[in-house]
Amino acid sequence: MNEKIKNFSLMHAEPNWLSELRQTAFEAMTGLEMPNIERVKFNRWGLDNTEIGDSEPSGNVPSFTELPNHPLLVQVGSQNVMEQMRPDLAEKGVVFTDFASAMEEIPEIVETYFGKAVSYTEDRLAASNVASFNSGAVLYIPDNVEIDVPVEAKFYQDSESDLPFNKHILIVAGRNSKLDYLERLESIGDGNVKVTGNLSIEVIALEGAQVKFAAIDRLGEHVTAYISRRGHLANNATIDWSIGTMNDGNVICDFDSDLKGDGSRSQIKVVGLSMGKQIQGIDTRVTNFGRNSVGHILQHGVILDRGTLTFNGIGQIMRGAKGADAQQESRVLMLSDRARSDANPILLIEENDVTAGHAASIGQVDPEDMYYLMSRGLDETTAKRLVIRGFLGAVVTEIPIKAVRDEFISIIERKLAI
Repeated sequence: MNEKIKNFSLMHAEPNWLSELRQTAFEAMTGLEMPNIERVKFNRWGLDNTEIGDSEPSGNVPSFTELPNHPLLVQVGSQNVMEQMRPDLAEKGVVFTDFASAMEEIPEIVETYFGKAVSYTEDRLAASNVASFNSGAVLYIPDNVEIDVPVEAKFYQDSESDLPFNKHILIVAGRNSKLDYLERLESIGDGNVKVTGNLSIEVIALEGAQVKFAAIDRLGEHVTAYISRRGHLANNATIDWSIGTMNDGNVICDFDSDLKGDGSRSQIKVVGLSMGKQIQGIDTRVTNFGRNSVGHILQHGVILDRGTLTFNGIGQIMRGAKGADAQQESRVLMLSDRARSDANPILLIEENDVTAGHAASIGQVDPEDMYYLMSRGLDETTAKRLVIRGFLGAVVTEIPIKAVRDEFISIIERKLAI
């Protein structure tokens, strides 16, 4: 038994099921392997750090001079600093709050769906997250509720704190519900204390639910992290993911959708940018379990300097998933001769009467595109900027808030320094 984990549970008055689950997950870690991310060596990064505690109140708190007219949750480290919910949505039963509060408000929902998308038994980092997450959030949308504004979460890592950035986020979309969710992971402050992060985000889409999930990840150079986003889809449910990995440190990402239900659909669009000596490995997987389920993967990346970016696209059609469709595309632009990249398409087909395909490419900016733009009066720098923005635009256009889209574009251009 881990005494620090036990004491954390007691101090936070966690229910018995969670306290016991934490200990079970901790004890299981020694017998579990690390996740398998092809062609990325990360076993010595210390991502299975189970140090647990509460972060101290920080001076690195963002200002709230202008609040949006949509649900908003803001955390700095393990501390909740802002919650905003529209009264009309609260009346419909929508809950969007920190993890501890959710266990008081909707305890049955949290207990029922926690770990449904990813079990602690799956690998060592999944178990580590369950054992040692110190904060997080829960978003619950009841059956037949449609939210017509974005739901936004901002999770800030305090660059002056030495506490691991370990969070667990649970999203449950009820039957025939509908929402747009925007998530941001970001380091703030002027510190450079080296820490690890282990973030697990579960999205449960019940029958007929429609979820659009957009995320911008901007963890600092001092943060070495594992980010897991996992969808569990019932009959005729949909999750469309649009994720930008703009981190500065070494990061492993695992973005998965399990199409459990017949007629379920998931499209995952990911853009990644690596620079300096940074290593990023992005594993994107869709597994078709249900009949006539559809899973599409689109990954675009840009690499500068001596950066390393690995895309693994995995489409798997399980036995019994007749009529399933699995497609994937991975493309990388290399803006340096010293950069390293892999784009690995993997198809695993266990059923007949299905459709599947993949494409992958690694190369420089297309000279024909440059020639076309420059022939119309643009200088080389402007032309290259437009080509790269167009290349990464598949995700940018899916972000539901215009101000955040503009921010994303400025991040890309600042990183590219063109």
